[in-house]
Amino acid sequence: MRYGNLALFLVGALCFEAQANSEAQISGPYTHDNLSIFLIHQSNGRTAPVQAKGGGRASKVQYLPLQPAMEQKKVVVYETKQVNELAIENLSAEPVFIQQGDIVKGGQQDRMISNDFILPPKSGRLPLAAFCVEQGRWSRRGNESTTAFSGSTELGAVGFDPRSTWNQMSVWKSVAALQDALASRLRKPAGVGLGAVRAPASPTSLTLTQTSPPVQEAVGAYVNRLAGVPEGKARVVGYAFAVNGEVKSADIYASPELFSAMWPKLLKSTAVEAVRLVDKRTNVPARASQVEAFLREASSGNETTRDVDHRIKLVKRESERQVLVESREGENWVHRSVVKK
Repeated sequence: MRYGNLALFLVGALCFEAQANSEAQISGPYTHDNLSIFLIHQSNGRTAPVQAKGGGRASKVQYLPLQPAMEQKKVVVYETKQVNELAIENLSAEPVFIQQGDIVKGGQQDRMISNDFILPPKSGRLPLAAFCVEQGRWSRRGNESTTAFSGSTELGAVGFDPRSTWNQMSVWKSVAALQDALASRLRKPAGVGLGAVRAPASPTSLTLTQTSPPVQEAVGAYVNRLAGVPEGKARVVGYAFAVNGEVKSADIYASPELFSAMWPKLLKSTAVEAVRLVDKRTNVPARASQVEAFLREASSGNETTRDVDHRIKLVKRESERQVLVESREGENWVHRSVVKK
């Protein structure tokens, strides 16, 4: 899943400290089949349950995520005919949050955004790093535009190796591996073959695989059971998930509003990972104590930083078993991702 999507920029730094009374900050598990969801709550005010050493405070800006921004025609993503770079423009007065793993559909090829990015209001055209997630196509597909993209409801559910720098070939290999794994997992219960998860219109498209009927049906069982989990819960700013009893990743946002807006995409991508890894022999729910330990371990490892542009900074800390990335606008953080290697 997108939990391994640390892209070409894997040179940032992050250090987390678990705060006191962590039991009050993590709720769950909320479980369906082999997937366990845990909610992460603010402890008080705008404080998150894990803090970056030397970092700023959680951003108080209200960001509009990429998908609704594109649906509302506030943001346009343009084809540049450069595989790993698109152009993006914010036509509105609202700042827009773009998460690494966001997929845009159409153009010459479907693309997946390489790293978190904050698009300022009335931005003009800016470069946007991306990977192709549709090998081979370089022409119009159906009635889609070849000069601009439509938004997607999907985050890339691909398990890249967070220990190494990505390149385009490794992305294509990971997409093909995900397709093979989904077909293998779905074949026994549903009689699904590889062709059913590879759309005839574009067999290599990650987007079309994740939205194919057999995958949607399998994912839907998780989504229907777990979509409402955050409803009525106080100050939810993030989540962690475990598959087959093993904690895989956590995502934490600067505000409950941003988490809520991202939640449908996050859950769908997480459910694809659960389908990919179904193993009835290890179908045991994880415990909150495992998530607490997972977040505490993030305090170890070497720290590095990379500037995406003059406003956006990616901070990374890597330990023996985890990679952590924090995206910042100025001195304030917007999104934190903790990923198991």
